[in-house]
Amino acid sequence: MSKTRPTAIPGRTSRAAGVAALLGAAALLTGALPAHAAPAAPPADVVPGEGTATPALVDNIAEQAPASAAPADAARDHLAAKKSRYRIDNPQRDLAAADTVRDGADETVRFQQKHRGVKVLGGQYLVRMQAKDGERLVTGTSGKYFTGLDVDATASVPAATASERALSSVRTQLTGGQLRLPAKQGKGGAPQLSAASHGLVVLPQGTGVLTHHITVTGYDPVAKAPVKQEVYVDAHAGFPVLSYSGIQNAVDPAESRAKKPKQPGTTGKGVKLDGRKVTLEVEKRGSSYLLIDNSRTWKTSKNPITTWDAAGVDVGDASGTWPAGIKEVASPSKKFDAKVTESGAVDAHWAAGQVYDYYKKQHHRDSLDGRGMAINSLVGITEYGFPYVNAFWDGDKMVYGSGDEEFKSLAADLDVVGHEMTHGVVEHTAGLVYTGQSGALNEAVADYFGNAIDVTVTGNEKSPDAGLIGEDLCRTKSPRDCALRDLNDGRTTSKDFLGVAFGYDRGGVHLNSTIFSGALWDIREDLGGKQADRIVYKALTEYLTPLDGFTEARAAVLAAAKDLGVKGDKLKKVTRAFAAHGIVPGWEQAIGVDTDTLLGDLNTRGTEPGAGGGWWAVAKSDAEGEEAYSVWAGRTDGKGGAPKLISPNDGRYHTSPDTDGTTVVWVAVGPNGSEVLSRSLKGGPIRKVRTLPSLAGAAHVSGDVVTWQEEDADRKPRVAWVRGNDPKVHYADGDDAAITTALPTLSGTKLAYGKVYPTPDGYSEISTEILDLDTGKKVLLPAKGGHIGIANPVLTGKHLYWLVDNIMDDNRQILRRANVDGSGMTDLIEETDERAYIWSLDATDSAVTYTYFKPGQDLVNTSLQKLVQADPDGKNQQRVSCSRGEQYGVAADTGKRVVWGDGTTGHTNLVTRDRPAGRC
Repeated sequence: MSKTRPTAIPGRTSRAAGVAALLGAAALLTGALPAHAAPAAPPADVVPGEGTATPALVDNIAEQAPASAAPADAARDHLAAKKSRYRIDNPQRDLAAADTVRDGADETVRFQQKHRGVKVLGGQYLVRMQAKDGERLVTGTSGKYFTGLDVDATASVPAATASERALSSVRTQLTGGQLRLPAKQGKGGAPQLSAASHGLVVLPQGTGVLTHHITVTGYDPVAKAPVKQEVYVDAHAGFPVLSYSGIQNAVDPAESRAKKPKQPGTTGKGVKLDGRKVTLEVEKRGSSYLLIDNSRTWKTSKNPITTWDAAGVDVGDASGTWPAGIKEVASPSKKFDAKVTESGAVDAHWAAGQVYDYYKKQHHRDSLDGRGMAINSLVGITEYGFPYVNAFWDGDKMVYGSGDEEFKSLAADLDVVGHEMTHGVVEHTAGLVYTGQSGALNEAVADYFGNAIDVTVTGNEKSPDAGLIGEDLCRTKSPRDCALRDLNDGRTTSKDFLGVAFGYDRGGVHLNSTIFSGALWDIREDLGGKQADRIVYKALTEYLTPLDGFTEARAAVLAAAKDLGVKGDKLKKVTRAFAAHGIVPGWEQAIGVDTDTLLGDLNTRGTEPGAGGGWWAVAKSDAEGEEAYSVWAGRTDGKGGAPKLISPNDGRYHTSPDTDGTTVVWVAVGPNGSEVLSRSLKGGPIRKVRTLPSLAGAAHVSGDVVTWQEEDADRKPRVAWVRGNDPKVHYADGDDAAITTALPTLSGTKLAYGKVYPTPDGYSEISTEILDLDTGKKVLLPAKGGHIGIANPVLTGKHLYWLVDNIMDDNRQILRRANVDGSGMTDLIEETDERAYIWSLDATDSAVTYTYFKPGQDLVNTSLQKLVQADPDGKNQQRVSCSRGEQYGVAADTGKRVVWGDGTTGHTNLVTRDRPAGRC
């Protein structure tokens, strides 16, 4: 059956190509290779790298390096001298020194890999040395250096085009494929976004994919959330191949907005939101006392810790930018009043100082970047004038919402402040990419240190609630009911790891984080805080690299522990902590499913499958995720031989396929625009249905009709179609500029779509319309009650189904149905129904299948998207599959058989079932 998927580059994503395998399922081999060493020295421990000739870890060595050279030069000399071990052809040319960490006699140099002068995402290699008594010894190395790269480093797509493609991708991702009413009607509207290019980056997929790195920032008025998305656009084809949130990562950290002090400040007094009186470091300026702490940084950078009054500033104006006109929090006396307390300013200022002290005293780290950067905290942020209950680090500053009747400002709990500021430390050390397993590690490390700082300062290390994060944020709930996460929740990979696509929780960064942070917290409870904190900090700063997964992080922590002299029973405790949480080599292979796999390792993003007439069609990359996507097709029952390659391998990205069991249609995206293409399942020539300078999407086929969605010069969507061999393109809007059409769906010779149209009172309304292509008759379904958007129209032989979003601030949508003649419109699931947490759907005359999710208190308690199938009248709902991972991109074939993308195993596979599994 034909269903509607998001426009242009669809927003629900499967696992990103190639890099996703590194992000989501990275694993180190455990065997050891012999290394050349002096006869008197033990052999080096060498852990091979995965997909590269350079070792992932070399340990147990003590090899001479030039004592008089700079650390980076000495490290490069070592790598060059041991070329047979490291397989790095030219360290001087291909390794740029990113950072050098010194701790007494220990030196750790972190290198950034370059390929033909272009940065390689995740390509970081570390060399550890000891320099004392006039000599320097290399004691170990680790990281990722990709030896198989051979991609050309010259872009054929300009940065401006890449920016437009990135904006289109993020815009569609944020709207979830909805057609929305204009923002001027006060009901949401499109996200307000801008794009900035950061040059070329090579993604380490196979021989490499050259991309433009684009950062998209802005604000989503429907989700009410700041946007900062890192998008990598293929520099030859112009297709976004990787996208993840960068809200914790800086682009260009700003210098302090406060004036640098000429002398140390003074102290004031304030009351935290828990009622505790604290001393505050402040600065006197004129007759006012300002929350500016320069006492901690006076002898180093002189960049202060400053808390700013951002009361009434909208969160959309505070993310990634500096709000105009804000000033430091001030008081006419040294005693800051209750208003300052309630804003969260006292907590934010005090906590920022505690986090600074912890890293300075425990790890000799000067501020978040290790170089004395300013720490700025904004308090009092609101959202359209309403309370904003959130906090985040955007790479420049801490941003705290105002809180509401139940939640205090999120600055009110030291572990939350420590968590968010630790994101800044991670950014300036391992740089763990915020998606998939590396993103879960980012969250795990932030949770670990946030909580470590909290219990160290408060002395609550022995409390039964010591593992709780955010337990002090609520005004009425108990700590355990209030907590955001629990590091003692006992989660393991075998029972609890949730394989998800990148579009959900950024690949599981919160869903899976406590599996690893729980292991780290167990280590802390076994070894004690001081030793455990040193181990985890050393692993973060001297071993971990941006694309590491759980297995590699386990190896990093064990190596760091050994490096710090941990051995015997204590080392066994470290190993046992990981084993208790199922973090052992090969753990990904132990996850079961109840589905039949039609095609494995799709390695794609921004595209979903299609099905009909007993056949499926899907876009797929190669095993490395290096190759631009191709469209494949096969029988949904798994019979009929091997899948067929439908599209050409011409360097373009062939996406968003659909089939009616006779013909396959899809969209090819290249540097100059896109084409709608079709081909018979029996083979033969490829037909060029439509060539466009912009992006097309949502292509569908039924008999001799092909429909799709394209954009006009103003980026307004339009539904278009052709019939038979006639090349004439028809438009559902009838060339009326006042009408917007989108989200086409086909069944036989009937076409349906979403429609925004003007009303006599000068406003706009939104609904669905059915067009009979044989007669030309149009039936506009009546708009029923305050729509803000519609999504996912699906036309079968008997009915039109679609989703309706009526209520702002709610994730539920109405499931609405009408007969194909427009009669009998009814709501099968009301928006107030608990079953209304629906994301997308598809249908046949026998069943309607939709993805269902129900939010919990936090992401750990949130159910992943699961497929639910019901009778055509919406009754008799049953789970399609009991597999525990994310299920997305449902495509209905015939009867009750559906196909979808499934992330359970940590890979995204195309799977199927011909009947529901029932109750799970």
